[in-house]
Amino acid sequence: MEWADVWDTTKIVWRYVLQTLVVFDIIFALVAVFFERKNPKSVWAWILLMMAVPYVGFVLYLLAGTTLNKRRMFKDKGFEEMMRNRIHEQKKELEKLSGDHKLPEELYDFGNLVYYNMHNAYAVLSDENDVDVYTSGQDKFASLKEDLKKAEKFIDFQYYIIRNDELMDDIVEILRKKVEEGVEVRVLYDGLGARSTPKKYWKKLEKMGIKVGGFWPAWFGKINFRVNYRDHRKIVVIDNRIAYVGGFNIGREYIDMEEKFGHWRDTHLRITGPAAYMLHGRFALDWAYVTGEKLFDREDMGLAKRKTPSRDNCHIQIVSSGPDGEKQQIRDNYLFLISHAKKSIYIQSPYFIPDDSILCALKLAAQSGIDVRIMIPCKPDHPFVYWATHCFAGELVEAGATCYKYEGGFLHAKGLIADNEVYTYGTANMDIRSFELDFEVNAVIYDRDKAQEMTEIFNKDVEECSVMTKEEYKKRKFWVRFKEQISRLLAPVL
Repeated sequence: MEWADVWDTTKIVWRYVLQTLVVFDIIFALVAVFFERKNPKSVWAWILLMMAVPYVGFVLYLLAGTTLNKRRMFKDKGFEEMMRNRIHEQKKELEKLSGDHKLPEELYDFGNLVYYNMHNAYAVLSDENDVDVYTSGQDKFASLKEDLKKAEKFIDFQYYIIRNDELMDDIVEILRKKVEEGVEVRVLYDGLGARSTPKKYWKKLEKMGIKVGGFWPAWFGKINFRVNYRDHRKIVVIDNRIAYVGGFNIGREYIDMEEKFGHWRDTHLRITGPAAYMLHGRFALDWAYVTGEKLFDREDMGLAKRKTPSRDNCHIQIVSSGPDGEKQQIRDNYLFLISHAKKSIYIQSPYFIPDDSILCALKLAAQSGIDVRIMIPCKPDHPFVYWATHCFAGELVEAGATCYKYEGGFLHAKGLIADNEVYTYGTANMDIRSFELDFEVNAVIYDRDKAQEMTEIFNKDVEECSVMTKEEYKKRKFWVRFKEQISRLLAPVL
């Protein structure tokens, strides 16, 4: 056979292979449209990507886009049955109280939200809770370390990012001593968020007697092909008495030791009372999925009331959401509070990429005379996300909202305050990724005094902000507009 014939045959084979790949690309596109329940914008974004780069697009989709089999994740029949029975009992109690007009005043305007969370998020409504708010990493971790030292039975420790630096070293030393005292210690990290932490570090912790679990860890060294569906929760539960939830991760930047970000402005909640049990239940589900160890049969997994007097007597629901569920519970909580606000809506989020429902509700609120205030960072840690945030914030400014750009460092706080009556803060950003793609958890706190306290914190942050005006936004340069539009186009998959 002549070389020319060999070359012609090779070209025919390759042409056949490439055509076959295009066919597979089309098949994957059809799967995305007809078999997976995605946001239509996200579907079209993936289809356009697969059509634009047909030999790479479907591989990227497999690694980052597919949602197949997700609904079988994070399920435990025993826990669900326990929660379902408790919620059934509580519904009867609340309906009886409501009929007698004895429903707590803080819940008068939010009864529908309470019932929605019960039915869709297994969120028991607990009272007699105390809440402390931390906006500084130094204060938060100082409090956490003191609480860890007082642990008697167990410590469950879950963060998206855990770095092997001086902050974690201090915490590990406390955990090591608690293990020696007979306290059970579990540490759960996300494989992508903690990708800079080597495997030998986790092995060192295990040698100390600390149980370690990694959520979808890297396959090859620090390479992690799973970009979506990350465990973004940050939870610490101590003896089912004390729980922490919020935005701070474990790393030196969170205690203002990185020049790139300067002061790290975040919000973290310390909760004591029955709501700590709810956060422990969330941890237990995540831990069971990662390690196979079930904690639900333990005696301390009950839903008992607190024995010590409550200082604040806050009503709290712990709401979690993720791609394992058909509903977007945290998004729906944001949407309910925005739609039912009568006076004010204050939002803080480092990544502000709302879906159409949230964006429309905020516009309607602003155009209806509601005081809508959005606070975002003035500096990016993810460029595309930052410019998409800038674009959506500018659109709300044009609708009559006020947008603050935090200049006192990097704003990482995540939450919403409605009418100075209720607020929800936790791990979820006001963006599509937190709504659909990541596992998140928020606390919904029905208490006017605590909501007023959070509003005062917001107003104090305003002193460190500049205001994005309509005039300023309209005069932005062409290059800024270009970056905004490209980033906005990518918003469904950011």
